[in-house]
Amino acid sequence: MDNILIVDDNPSICSALALMLDIHGYQCVTCHGPEAALEIMGQQNISLVIQDMNFSRDTTSGEEGRALFYALRQAQADVPIILMTAWTQLETAVELVKAGAADYMGKPWDDAKLINSVTNLLAIYHLSRANQQLSRADAQRMASITKGELCGLIFASGAMQRCVDLALQIARSDVSVLITGPNGAGKDKIADILHANSPLKDKPFIKVNIGALPMDLLEAELFGAEAGAFTGATKARIGRFEAADGGTLFLDEIGNLPLSGQIKLLRVLQTGEFERLGSHQTRRVNVRVLSATNANLAEDIAKGLFREDLFYRLNVIELKLPPLHERIDDVLPLVQHFVGQGVSLSKPAQLALLNYTWPGNVRELENACKRAVLLAPSSLLTAADFGFSGAELPNHLQSTAVEGSVFQGMGLQSSNLQAPVPILTPALQDVEAQHNEALDNEAHYNELQPQIASNPQISQVDIELALVEHKGVIARVAKSLGLSRQALYRRMEKFGIQVTKS
Repeated sequence: MDNILIVDDNPSICSALALMLDIHGYQCVTCHGPEAALEIMGQQNISLVIQDMNFSRDTTSGEEGRALFYALRQAQADVPIILMTAWTQLETAVELVKAGAADYMGKPWDDAKLINSVTNLLAIYHLSRANQQLSRADAQRMASITKGELCGLIFASGAMQRCVDLALQIARSDVSVLITGPNGAGKDKIADILHANSPLKDKPFIKVNIGALPMDLLEAELFGAEAGAFTGATKARIGRFEAADGGTLFLDEIGNLPLSGQIKLLRVLQTGEFERLGSHQTRRVNVRVLSATNANLAEDIAKGLFREDLFYRLNVIELKLPPLHERIDDVLPLVQHFVGQGVSLSKPAQLALLNYTWPGNVRELENACKRAVLLAPSSLLTAADFGFSGAELPNHLQSTAVEGSVFQGMGLQSSNLQAPVPILTPALQDVEAQHNEALDNEAHYNELQPQIASNPQISQVDIELALVEHKGVIARVAKSLGLSRQALYRRMEKFGIQVTKS
């Protein structure tokens, strides 16, 4: 259960707050001064703090509360802190909210608003903690991944991290692996990683694209043929299995293998034995088989097009490679890799790349990058250079000065541009309203928000791209744009980017 620390020099207020929170199922710890608060923070797990701004030495300035706030932030930087005072100082409120205070309330407080704020802040706190745990797990996974041979694979998404991590784990064994995923997603690159990190990495690695081989020559290609076995066979030839003996054989598009070839393949997987086409001599090989397909083999089995027993032989472990639209964090790193050094992307081009569905996956992205670099008139690539066409972008992007009319008919869905929505609690809205009134005075405005005056050219495109890049984390978005959070909220409201008010 969450512990809420209440710090107020008035015991009656501590009791009233503790009783109210206890009724709503929260566990409270109370104290009456900064020293006791810091001692409790060092000894107990505290999930939220409600602190007064004025204590016994000073009843109106808020300096003791300000000092306590910064000390609590130093002791536990991520704990949400609600500030309460009967003597509201706007400058102090703005300063501390900018410094990370979660809410600012006046006394007497509104019970409903306080409970609503506590509920929301604790939910955000736990989500943040969970995100930190996931980030640490990803960092640990990435550290172990970078120790392996990645064969030039470019990725940044969690989905690909997990896939590559699993590939590195199973690479050390000799079991058969079935790699599934759509065309162009990079299945052959995963096969390279499996072989390069296996004990067989110094042994032969033979790749066969089953779909590219003529059906009448398929068995000869896989298992070899004796001289005279078919028209044009003037001398004996070894097959791919013999060539891969002692190493690894990668069978791409395994779903295209005919039933006759499936029977022979099953025998090789079971016994290591086979005969060349036109020969009765049994030969033996020791080969690790990797296979890949974009087909639904379960459906093919139901239709009688693929042998179920062969499926289970190939599919000791399955590696599912997600399509590119499910690992959007890989798009921009891949683009940078494909376009090379000295080439940059306009912000609308980045939005376009991130929101396009890429049905052809990495292969389509690579071709689009090559085409853009070849045809672009400058080293700054725009959305038009990538050939987007079809659906429309939102109107404000169509009229942007960055690329003018380029956005007319780009292949994007405006619904995909919706960034995570920031939360502005009711009490912070009150502080924000007071702050806005104060900003009517130009001198006061320039004193409190110099960043706004120095960044007059920040556009809606800039804000939307920053929201996408920082996953809607307002503090990070504001920092990247050189704005305070309050200034960012006002600009979002001005441009029509929704702010949910709870």
